[in-house]
Amino acid sequence: MKKWLLIAGATLALAGCGNSNAEDGADFPNKNVEIVAPASPGGGWDLTARSVQKALQDNELVTENINVQNKPGGGGEVGWKYLEKQDAHTLAVNSSLLITNNLLGTSELTHEDFTPLAILSTEWLSIAVAPDSPYSNLEELMNAIKEDPKSIKIGVGPALGNNDHLSLVQLAGEYGIDAKDLNFLVYEGGGDVVTALLGGHVDFVTTSMSEVKEQHLAGKLKILGISSEERVEDLEDVPTYQEQGVDMVFPHWRGIMGPPNMTEEEIAYWDEQLAAMAETELWQEIVENNDWDSYYMNSEETSAFLKEQTEMYESLVEDAGMGQ
Repeated sequence: MKKWLLIAGATLALAGCGNSNAEDGADFPNKNVEIVAPASPGGGWDLTARSVQKALQDNELVTENINVQNKPGGGGEVGWKYLEKQDAHTLAVNSSLLITNNLLGTSELTHEDFTPLAILSTEWLSIAVAPDSPYSNLEELMNAIKEDPKSIKIGVGPALGNNDHLSLVQLAGEYGIDAKDLNFLVYEGGGDVVTALLGGHVDFVTTSMSEVKEQHLAGKLKILGISSEERVEDLEDVPTYQEQGVDMVFPHWRGIMGPPNMTEEEIAYWDEQLAAMAETELWQEIVENNDWDSYYMNSEETSAFLKEQTEMYESLVEDAGMGQ
């Protein structure tokens, strides 16, 4: 499934690459642009930042130089604290950790401390079992958990409180299972989680679809369900959670935000350039090649989405017994 936003021509005409700030007469942007990846090189945040950099530059949507700055530490905290002190020439990649870090008490920052600009893409989450597992669908698996939660070992990584974990908390709740009874074994990362499943150390895993896709296609494990709205390309044999009677869609999204106190003109500029970027052939290729789905929302839509996500995560963190 690929969802591409159709931007009306009249909307695109509102602010072009040379959009100027009418209040002070200064063109924006008028110096180098930074995109902060709040993590070390490699991984999802870094890849997203460099993909945005390439798509904006190669399509000549931004005429100023764009540099990616890696500022790792604190699960995003270091990079986002840096963004707080910058102007609208600096943007930063974000994800649900901006919300859950605060709910889990590891950060004082919230999405309200920044200017939401866009949701860009999403990965989807999945449940996978060994090929010889006695469970052939979600209902069989969740019924077994409901009967004896502690007997079913669940692989997750790299920590409780992330999307892999909380998506299963929501799924368990849909089946009337108390998430605090679930038997999680925590591993350092997605690769380690899959290795644990292949080695028979856990009964199933909750992880990003991309972590288990190749193993599923090779017949080394079986994906029982995926958290998307529709079946995904190359995995047409895998039903969604919704198809299996669970009223649940769970995106593992990544977005981009600016510092606080951006002007309306600055927000409008980035709205136009990011919306145009999301339509380009290059961005669509990047999305497809990384097993992402386009999930574009503009600044206004992103603001509403982040409020909804915060309410959802507050409930899930409480259900998981991890609330402050």
